[in-house]
Amino acid sequence: MLPRKQDAAMMMMMMKRPGGGGSRSGSVMNFRAAVGGPVGGSLRRGSAVLPSVLTFAVIVASGGLLLMIEKGMLNSVETPPPRGSNGNKQRSDYMRQARPHDPSADTESQILQEIRNRTIRTVCSQKNMPHSVWSLSPPQRKTLLQHILVNDKYRFLYCYVPKVACSNWKRVLKVLNGALESVDVNIKMDHRNDLLFLSSLKPEEIRFRLKHYFKFMFVREPMERLLSAYRNKFGEIESYQKKYGVEIIKRYRKGRAKDASVTGDDVTFAEFSRYLVDEDVERMNEHWMPIYNLCQPCAVPYDFIGSYEHLEGDAERVLQRVGAPQHVHFPERQGWYKPVTTATLHYYLCSLPQKILRELLPKYILDFSLFTYPLPNTTTEYCRH
Repeated sequence: MLPRKQDAAMMMMMMKRPGGGGSRSGSVMNFRAAVGGPVGGSLRRGSAVLPSVLTFAVIVASGGLLLMIEKGMLNSVETPPPRGSNGNKQRSDYMRQARPHDPSADTESQILQEIRNRTIRTVCSQKNMPHSVWSLSPPQRKTLLQHILVNDKYRFLYCYVPKVACSNWKRVLKVLNGALESVDVNIKMDHRNDLLFLSSLKPEEIRFRLKHYFKFMFVREPMERLLSAYRNKFGEIESYQKKYGVEIIKRYRKGRAKDASVTGDDVTFAEFSRYLVDEDVERMNEHWMPIYNLCQPCAVPYDFIGSYEHLEGDAERVLQRVGAPQHVHFPERQGWYKPVTTATLHYYLCSLPQKILRELLPKYILDFSLFTYPLPNTTTEYCRH
């Protein structure tokens, strides 16, 4: 249910300040103006993006639910049982011993699940939203089915999202199907072999699994995911530098349009962001395509949506739910992994020109609103610190 009008002001303030206070000229207020102006016009061109009025309503709704968390109003809410039907529940309880955990983390995870469920139901009930896999356009359906991995032994579907621990989840799937001895084996991940994708199955086989299997996905703060992709692909992967970096530099850096010496290894975050602003979300590379477009949560009724921020606990819940053997655990992060810290994200976002940021955020508005992430605070006062 959408929040009452008299609560809207408080909700907007909540969305506006993820880490503290903010002025009336904050990013949310600027963003609202952007949605109603020219940027809103660009949003309406994409079939997967909500009209501006509904978008604003969703932001207010998710903001209100976040405010409920802050005030402790959802402490007594219990998350409904998963919609999927799986006979492995008793087997799961028998085979996996309970690990030490933080009860407060469990409560927070349950609250997030409830908020996401409510928000997704509200948004996806709109007439212009897809209500099944088969109501998607062919390109949308192709993208979705290519990102859903299948495990028939444990009867689950996993929609993988690049830069949201998907490599480690693929390790888990390979162990569960017998292709890999352990998740800790030190080998380079092959992202295609020994994995079954929903796109490789016949329509009737797809329908059966969508109806009867446990379905889950994991999400991450949208701008943090973008920054992680930028640092990894343009700082470490030569193939991405050549394919995307060269194009970006020639397109957005003055005097380099016809420069044959461009290598693409020094793309700035601002140039990358300008590139994303000009891209159609449905044609983006999977590493920066919005999570909504990759996994289509309106078309697929996911039973569990985990968070990158609660990765270990949420992953354990999924493994328990599907009945994975006790020796199968979610891998620890590799020693070489460089996390995106709050300070790092703050630095990069505050370094962006406000105009670019106001045009970039609408591209990921459904990721922010559906998965309960507040819009970043990039007010002058906040960025000064």
